[in-house]
Amino acid sequence: MRFSGVPAILLGFMVLAGCTSSSGIEDVLAQKPSPETTSSVVRSSAPVPSVDVGSVEEILAWAGPDPTQAPMPDVLVPEARTAGMPVPAGNTVAMLAPPRPATRTAPAQRSRIYSHSFRDAKPINFGSASPRKLAVHGVDVSRWQGEIDWAKLRTQGANFAYIKATDGGDHLDPMFRKNWRGAAEAGLKRGAYHFFYWCRAASEQADWFIRNVPREPGALPPVIDVEYNHQSNCKRRLSRQKIQEKMQVFMDRLERHYGQRPIIYTPPDFYRDNLRGAFKDYPFWLRSVAAHPSKVYPGRNWVFWQYSGSGLSHGVDGKIDLNVFHGSEDEWHRWIGRVTGGRAEVATADRIR
Repeated sequence: MRFSGVPAILLGFMVLAGCTSSSGIEDVLAQKPSPETTSSVVRSSAPVPSVDVGSVEEILAWAGPDPTQAPMPDVLVPEARTAGMPVPAGNTVAMLAPPRPATRTAPAQRSRIYSHSFRDAKPINFGSASPRKLAVHGVDVSRWQGEIDWAKLRTQGANFAYIKATDGGDHLDPMFRKNWRGAAEAGLKRGAYHFFYWCRAASEQADWFIRNVPREPGALPPVIDVEYNHQSNCKRRLSRQKIQEKMQVFMDRLERHYGQRPIIYTPPDFYRDNLRGAFKDYPFWLRSVAAHPSKVYPGRNWVFWQYSGSGLSHGVDGKIDLNVFHGSEDEWHRWIGRVTGGRAEVATADRIR
């Protein structure tokens, strides 16, 4: 087919016009990230790592939302919700609303699972229900573990780590940022947890956590640690109803922000008095260092079991908390794909709810 002279000239002008439109991308890349960084509000003496944070995406993640931009609408959750309002039932651990389009174009590769080589300063014989029979072990850490060799800790069997981030409405664990980066660089799946303070408004605590913990693809769901700390200045003992109301406010805010349903961590006494039979649509992380969770928390489904507070491992000085995932290695990968928005196969396992 032949083109006449006039259409050919018009086509040429169209090509030239298209070639001059790429400068908009350079203008976007030249913009500076939000000046609202965590270091401008922290009240503790948290050290600032000297390493290069790397990508623009990571800088923006630490900086938090840009105050000059309109907030993104919450698509999958109601705009407002009162405390204690029931959450729709379902088998999934998280209701996912990714904060930004996924950048992966191919299915994520499964991370290697290391067999546990942990020791225990106070070993417990769990009998046939030993946590050693489960495949995927991990740790939780805070400032009290000091400097951690994350690469070595991973090879000892730490396939995941929950890292202390915040407590109350004004405290940031001084090792959080360093631990957060170190665990990721060593290839661990990691998440952050918040120690709930009963003398502070739940909304303030949620805002403080959100301000300090980046919203990153691949991170584990956030955790709310609920218990009574006898060494705390807060001596309040709330009613069961009030405790659940405050927890709901906190968890709703985190779920809207991160697009993941928070996990509830609790010890036996606090669970018995305040949480038994409640929050059936939430995943639980249970502390049980003398018996299997089925004996201590009868009828409660769980995702993580903290089975020791006296673990010993290469890569960390002193004692460390040891945990295990409730499932096989394949179930771990499927659960990770579900709660992090990955493209792994999704399976419905009643005990992993």
